[in-house]
Amino acid sequence: MASSTLTEAVVTGRPAPRRPVTRPRRRARRGSVAPLVLLAPAIVLVAVFAGYPLVRSMWFSFNDVSVFTGVLEFVGFQNFASVIGTAEFVPTLGRTAFWTFGAVALQLIGGLSLALMLNNRFPLRGVYRGLIMIPWATPSVLVALMWKWILDPNNGVLNQWLLNAGIIDAPIEFLSQNSTALPTLVMIDVWQGIPLFAIMILAALQSVSGELKESAQIDGCGPVGVFRHVVLPAILPTILITTLLRLIWTSNYVDLIFILTGGGPGTSSTTLALESYLTTYKASDFGAGAAYAVIQALFLAVFIALYVRLTRKDATR
Repeated sequence: MASSTLTEAVVTGRPAPRRPVTRPRRRARRGSVAPLVLLAPAIVLVAVFAGYPLVRSMWFSFNDVSVFTGVLEFVGFQNFASVIGTAEFVPTLGRTAFWTFGAVALQLIGGLSLALMLNNRFPLRGVYRGLIMIPWATPSVLVALMWKWILDPNNGVLNQWLLNAGIIDAPIEFLSQNSTALPTLVMIDVWQGIPLFAIMILAALQSVSGELKESAQIDGCGPVGVFRHVVLPAILPTILITTLLRLIWTSNYVDLIFILTGGGPGTSSTTLALESYLTTYKASDFGAGAAYAVIQALFLAVFIALYVRLTRKDATR
């Protein structure tokens, strides 16, 4: 094509017409830059409020840090060795696992049951769907103060009701006994966390095809069979993603424990996240506190990786 045009120009004496110049590379560059420009505000916020604290905590965990003068000297893994070598480290891990997995498992069971009930037709269904979100929407500090009053051994509503019903002979100090403090905190967190599971699962239930349910019923499946073979596979991705999110949030949740028990009595309700806070801000040992935080972050990285993988699969469908 180019040689014929050049030959024609030589024969006729006219200049060869110029070919239009296309710049696909510049267009590609513009297309690749545009998403970054739109995401820039979010990237800046994440970098400032999440990235910088994370990097600084990791740096503190490898240093001897003073409250007044900042970083004193690099100590390597000495903070981690001192933290892991304490007698309370393994029990704290056990309490953290009990607090996290126990609370989330009960939230899942309660949220699934509540979602199945709210998925049925009954009067004022929309009102009840809105009311169940009250515990989840209530600030954590207010929830803690409310339950502190309910569980009070002297004037608490729960103890008064149990006494009047003849279930107990003397008030129970739910938050002041080693055997009841952490289980009580778990139940309070379950009460607050069930609505999230209920709403998320209910939204997934709304998307289940009614024709598939009818086909399963025609094929001879009962209510349990329909739920097992049709409903459960459809809502399983939502359940998994919500469960992973709640595991991450509950593991980092210290507001409820700090206000109600402060980690006590003794250390019977102290979790890894609360131990990091107490070591940092009460014992003023920023290096060891950061080491606790980094250790917890390493455990949570497993759940974060699973969450990212599940969300990617869900996005590609």
